[in-house]
Amino acid sequence: MQREWFEKDYYVTLGVTQRSTDKEITKAYRKLARQFHPDANPNNASAEEKFKEIAGAYDVLGDETKRKEYDEVRRLGPSAYGAPGGRGGDPSSVRFDTGNMADGGISDLLGQMFGGRGRGGQSRQNGPQRGADLEASLTIGFADAVNGLTTTLHLTSEAQCSTCSGSGARVGTSAQRCSQCKGRGVVDDNQGMFAFPTPCQRCNGRGNIIEHPCSMCRGSGVEMRPRDVNVRIPSGVSAGQRIRLKGRGAPGRNGGPHGDLFVICQVTPHQLFGREGAHLAIRLPITFSEAAIGADIDVPTLGGETVKLRLKTGTQSGSRHRVKGKGITVGKTIGDLIVTVDVVVPSEMTKEQKKAIEEMSQSFTKSPRENLLNNSNRS
Repeated sequence: MQREWFEKDYYVTLGVTQRSTDKEITKAYRKLARQFHPDANPNNASAEEKFKEIAGAYDVLGDETKRKEYDEVRRLGPSAYGAPGGRGGDPSSVRFDTGNMADGGISDLLGQMFGGRGRGGQSRQNGPQRGADLEASLTIGFADAVNGLTTTLHLTSEAQCSTCSGSGARVGTSAQRCSQCKGRGVVDDNQGMFAFPTPCQRCNGRGNIIEHPCSMCRGSGVEMRPRDVNVRIPSGVSAGQRIRLKGRGAPGRNGGPHGDLFVICQVTPHQLFGREGAHLAIRLPITFSEAAIGADIDVPTLGGETVKLRLKTGTQSGSRHRVKGKGITVGKTIGDLIVTVDVVVPSEMTKEQKKAIEEMSQSFTKSPRENLLNNSNRS
């Protein structure tokens, strides 16, 4: 993972800088996710690949702990892979911070390069390890996405073993310190003037040995089981948006914190309303007379009530009209309701209606096609 972090600039992927705040990074991610989401780009493999890159970048930069680790890997640069077996393979390219040698700086750097311990001789594998992040998909209705809701998500995922409480050992027993590595998880492999740490083969780098494993989790400390997670979906959530639930992911190991749970929202379409950012959108049929002489018409809203919209004389089919403040609340922004009107021409008329229209048409002396025909004759 660290090699991938070094090779990929996630800040460039999201179009932000290393000084960008968490809010700025989230805003940039949401904008790009909407642009390249597969639902908005059907059968577009390039857009789908770009969406995956964006999601991967935000998975790191959107997490405070991962972002710090990523920045540290980027700061170390090629020196993090300059050791034998890494990138470059030239030991002379490695730079040591001699100013920190008294505080264990060289020990930490060597431990990082050769997969072993850091300051204090503690094995990374033996130390607390953060749990994995999990993803779950949640399908909600259009109105719930607009208004927000609190719901329960049913998952089957890794959880702390209910039998051994995560210890991995059978009830009444406990893990024993490894006699070979003395609980460090690593042993020193002397290579001339340096002693490089390697994982202890007896305990597989854990630092302890479970002689009597738990019968439920077989010593892992975790089990797969169904669980319910309460999820609060904010108002104005959009399709494909990820909601982060901190600490609701997979359990950590050796006392490490839980990972996070990312809920990906899928929104079902509405039979009447669409969405344009923070604005609601609706197409509304009107009569010829309403368009010609103007009228006050009733417009439905998502809440069920109706509002009045005044149409001016000569309203054109396909024209858009705005009802202020009847859109979607996204944070501190309240959108509008955009009404597109379609003039409906009756397919059946009585003799009286036809006669009335013929008499009316005779009063219009100029054809709406006159300018078009004149320009065509000139050319």
